[in-house]
Amino acid sequence: MDMKRLILVCAWLIGFAIASMAQAKYVFYFIGDGMGANQVLAAEMYQAALQGKIGRVPLLMSQFPYSGQAATFSASYGITDSAAAGTCLASGKKTNNGMIGMTPDGKLIYSVASKLKEEGWGVGIMSSVPVDHATPASHYAHAEKRYEYYKIGTHLTLSGFNFFGGGGFQSPMNKENTLDINLYELTRQAGYSIVGSYDEAKQNIHVDKMLFVPASDLANPNKGAGALPYAIDRKEGDISLAQIVDIAIQHLSKYDRFFMMAEGGKIDYSGHGNDGATNIHEVMDFDNAIQLAYRFYEQHPDETLIVVTADHETGGMNLGKEDSFELQMLQYQKCSSDQLSTRLSALHKAKGSKLIWEQVKELLAENTGLYAEIELEKEEDEALQKAYKQMMRKQGTVKTLYEDINVLVAKALSILNHKAGVGWVGENHTAAAVPVFAIGVGAEKFTGWHDNSEIAPLIYQATQSK
Repeated sequence: MDMKRLILVCAWLIGFAIASMAQAKYVFYFIGDGMGANQVLAAEMYQAALQGKIGRVPLLMSQFPYSGQAATFSASYGITDSAAAGTCLASGKKTNNGMIGMTPDGKLIYSVASKLKEEGWGVGIMSSVPVDHATPASHYAHAEKRYEYYKIGTHLTLSGFNFFGGGGFQSPMNKENTLDINLYELTRQAGYSIVGSYDEAKQNIHVDKMLFVPASDLANPNKGAGALPYAIDRKEGDISLAQIVDIAIQHLSKYDRFFMMAEGGKIDYSGHGNDGATNIHEVMDFDNAIQLAYRFYEQHPDETLIVVTADHETGGMNLGKEDSFELQMLQYQKCSSDQLSTRLSALHKAKGSKLIWEQVKELLAENTGLYAEIELEKEEDEALQKAYKQMMRKQGTVKTLYEDINVLVAKALSILNHKAGVGWVGENHTAAAVPVFAIGVGAEKFTGWHDNSEIAPLIYQATQSK
């Protein structure tokens, strides 16, 4: 071997050794609730279709240099729920569906976030759904049942974590004991400053601990909160996941080391509702939040780890039919199935029994493109008119896990999805593998096939001195 080649080999070996000894000081953990590989691909192919192209316009997450897949089954069933999957992603420990931060036999499980907090790290937990929902709760709480919301909320106040953001508490009052203190007040007593807007959060960025939730939740502190608006429904002044991540980065940057988990929770909601356009917009919105972490990574490439994965897939999304694959049709949908149901219900309430089909047809055209930009077959038109008649008989609700969808809206979006080439196996979780994307310190460990129990230990490993 000549001297020049020897020097190059030695340099490579030294570089590899240095990289292998690197330690992550800043960890971003993104969990797309309900986001399978097809949800990612649908968003990418939709973006390409809008440009008149066949193929993909890649999201940022799928361009990370290391990628793999993960199985998601729980300890009790081949198809996980978000509580068991969240617990596993938070800690590396399998548990039964419905359980948070506990083993099947009731022993406490501690998350990587909790371990890092004990080691002096700044910690932030955020979501586009309530802060006490299953996935965020898995990082700080312990509960035999995921729906013990008040108990979970008290665990949030005891965690000592530096930042929380998302929708507010689902049960701020203890329904079993009304004398117990309101969770928002309990959070204040625990030293958290509670802010209700992006501007207010920016003005209070240097407080010790922060809870960032919509002002509407704080205006009714005794009422249970909902999730953030869908990206497709967002209005000026509404809080987005990207804004929460932005504030969290600013807030946590005062620490020498920090860990942040951010959940795109409404990918799951729209999957349960089989709402293709809304689902795609949620995935793209999730990717927008990841972009903020990536900007931080660009400034600290030798000290940052970003991992993106999902707790499970929702809905069994499939793409394309032999005779129809026109994702660009989804651009004509202007709001979520939930919001469209609200609009139709308001119209029905205003018109009562005088609501005629032509008025409903006009609403559908404006909000879905059906009858306007998208021509319908005779059978499709008849199916919609049948649903209209059903609605007028006050038999008009399709219940999903999180929402009640007007039967006519459900039928309209089913037709739109079908014509665009988006199909669904059902309305619940599946056992499909989920993607894993990574960049930064230790990212190479996330390639290939994994069980979801491997992800948290690998993250923790990246934070430890070699």
